[in-house]
Amino acid sequence: MNFPRIVIAGISSSSGKTTISSGITAALTKRGHKVAAYKCGPDYIDPGYLTLAANNPCHNLDSWMLGKDAMTEVFFHGLKDREIALVEGVMGLYDGYSGERPGGSTAEIARLLSAPVILLLNISHMAESAAAIVLGYKNLDPRINIAGVILNQAGSLRHYEICRKAIEKYTSTPVVGYLLRNKELAIPERHLGLKTTSEGGELASFIQNLAAHIESTIDIDRILEIARNAPPLPEKPCPYLFPETPARPVTRIAVARDEAFSFYYQANLDMLSDWGAELCYFSPVHDTCLPENIGGIYIGGGFPEIMAAELSANQAMKTALTKAAEDGMPIYAECGGLMYLSEAIEDFDNNKYLMLGLLPGVSVMQKKLHRLGYTRAAVQNDNILSGKGTELRGHIFHWSKLPSPQTKPAYTLLEPAEYAGQNEGFIIGNSTNVLASYLHLHFGTNPNLARNFIRVSKGFYAI
Repeated sequence: MNFPRIVIAGISSSSGKTTISSGITAALTKRGHKVAAYKCGPDYIDPGYLTLAANNPCHNLDSWMLGKDAMTEVFFHGLKDREIALVEGVMGLYDGYSGERPGGSTAEIARLLSAPVILLLNISHMAESAAAIVLGYKNLDPRINIAGVILNQAGSLRHYEICRKAIEKYTSTPVVGYLLRNKELAIPERHLGLKTTSEGGELASFIQNLAAHIESTIDIDRILEIARNAPPLPEKPCPYLFPETPARPVTRIAVARDEAFSFYYQANLDMLSDWGAELCYFSPVHDTCLPENIGGIYIGGGFPEIMAAELSANQAMKTALTKAAEDGMPIYAECGGLMYLSEAIEDFDNNKYLMLGLLPGVSVMQKKLHRLGYTRAAVQNDNILSGKGTELRGHIFHWSKLPSPQTKPAYTLLEPAEYAGQNEGFIIGNSTNVLASYLHLHFGTNPNLARNFIRVSKGFYAI
């Protein structure tokens, strides 16, 4: 199967991957191309910008949390009704996880998808040396097809030309464009990274302005040519994560989505939907009641610490969620969702805001990142997603700290080594119907996660 595709990879983090990937995606969309956008790795924020730019949900591709076939299936799943795929890389091209099972790098994903790579290089502090960097990246792994280069943070047109000529002379790789230093093109950041698109603002106009800048200095036609010259795709794997035909809805699951909660892998939502859950969205910040006739609740991660005052003040929603938990409704909460279920959130300025109080302890924001990284865990006690002994893969990334569970923990952490043996996650409720954890799970690590959530939700309320 031939399908145009391209990977935008950086030489390191903070190369400008999201800015340029979103801008190219928006430029292609503006021309009428239906772009399937993807983000390598476990990131939640960057996919929001790609979703906005493509006007279509972005999917995460992760070759550490998912096996090769599962990751490839997510890629094919995202191609539906699209005509070109753009994949934004993670960190530097060759950076991945180096633990028990290495993987997860942009290079590995580009290789598995047989996709040409556009290498993004920040040249703000170099000139001809840029050629040496590109040459090194090309020679490190000949299986990776670095088909073009984009230069970011050029000081002037003359600076760009010096770097371009050196790269094309010594590496025989075309430079397909550049961006000048421009503070107006910087995406706002905060402690977890970029500002999320769920927080609103003028991000739609920002993306369009970005696309206009990129069209003026980056050769979009050349990028299209590179994408169209990609070799045939690998064989489509047999269905494993998604059914061949979406199932008829058998229950309704409410999903929290607003400025406070927006961290969801699109594949998780699609797996729930395709296996029989009708998803309905609600806002813990703005709504005063839950959607009607629901069998389960999913509260993802996000920035509850930023919206803590609003969440705390919405007593009607807190009461509705507490009653749902007491009634035995299945509730799954990840990271920010876990913080919302705790007794209170203490923000960076030591202000304390009361939350649901379903979990013991206060979620206290730390002055530095508390935990970060890919995580392997064993299910310690049966819960609404999985059975005891199941091994899961996920990702942990949080600045808050909540005391570890003393009774009925969900998981025992196996990897990385510094976390090994620690308990993680709470199982609570009269019917052990609430699961809350800092561990972000990609349901593609085990398709039974989505099916089990649907099964217990159907048990509470069936359509």
